[in-house]
Amino acid sequence: MSQFISSPRYHCSLCAAFARLNAPEDAVDTPSPARPGRRRFNAALAGAGAALLLPAAGAREGVDVGKQSSFSKLVPAEQVEQAATQQYAQLLQEARNKNALVGADDTQTVRLRAIARRIIPFTPEWNGRAPGWKWEVNLLASKQINAFCMPGGKIAFYTGLIEQLKLTDDEVSMVMGHEVAHALREHARERMGKSTATNIGLEIGAALLGLGNASRTLAGMGAQLLQLKFSRDDESEADLVGMELAARAGYDPRSGVSLWTKMGQATGGGGGGSGNKLAEYGSTHPQGPTRIRDIEANLPKVLPLYERAPKPSQRWDAGLSDSGDRKATKPATPPREQSR
Repeated sequence: MSQFISSPRYHCSLCAAFARLNAPEDAVDTPSPARPGRRRFNAALAGAGAALLLPAAGAREGVDVGKQSSFSKLVPAEQVEQAATQQYAQLLQEARNKNALVGADDTQTVRLRAIARRIIPFTPEWNGRAPGWKWEVNLLASKQINAFCMPGGKIAFYTGLIEQLKLTDDEVSMVMGHEVAHALREHARERMGKSTATNIGLEIGAALLGLGNASRTLAGMGAQLLQLKFSRDDESEADLVGMELAARAGYDPRSGVSLWTKMGQATGGGGGGSGNKLAEYGSTHPQGPTRIRDIEANLPKVLPLYERAPKPSQRWDAGLSDSGDRKATKPATPPREQSR
């Protein structure tokens, strides 16, 4: 029988314990006498080793999506946000011209801004620039199934998304969290950085050095913002970060499952009008069982956050039945908000 002998080459009980774990199954551990001073030293090291097996005291709760792409650093954040501000203002003006900008006193606009106010305080952890953003939330009257958050915190929802899917407050928060996450993770800046590196690097570089037409470059960047298609990895990040934001804001993260189930049902619902419109949203926001499985797999990480979070004092989905149909009794009229 082979022997495993504890000798001075194992300078402490922790090392000896690790050695035993790697020793042959038929090994025999024959401890050697320990000196009193070494006992105290060994006990301290053993305690330290045990502590390594426990979660760090300051360990972060929530989802883990890794670091941001280095491609985003190829385009200055200030320029991307300035381009977004100009493009957003232009979009709102076009909506006003068509009487499609829903008023600040409209119940749905008030609802969106109230949900945003609960989410925004949790954004700085994901992006250090977020506290300096001039956040805006607006609702556009359109049958289009869409929502977005441009760099710098420029949020827009389309009435078609809320009305056709009959979104609950929790589901609205998941959509908003998802779109805000794209801005926080700077996915648009990343995509533009990749474009800079491959297609328009010389032109952007010349503009940054004052050698080119900076205004034309800026306008071109703004035009890209509403046309960018994010990668599947970007979408997965936005799902998870958005789910955490919603949970911390007091909205049920499990609503992500019902949201994307509704999306899937509507998209494949017989080719009707809403299905065609939803296909537009689905073209840039991938759906499917994989997406729902990823959300479900990460729920244990965010449910404790939701359970501890203060809940909204007022809800706007009180008039929705479990099936999503509007009941005859309308919810209480929410308080008016200051227009943004």
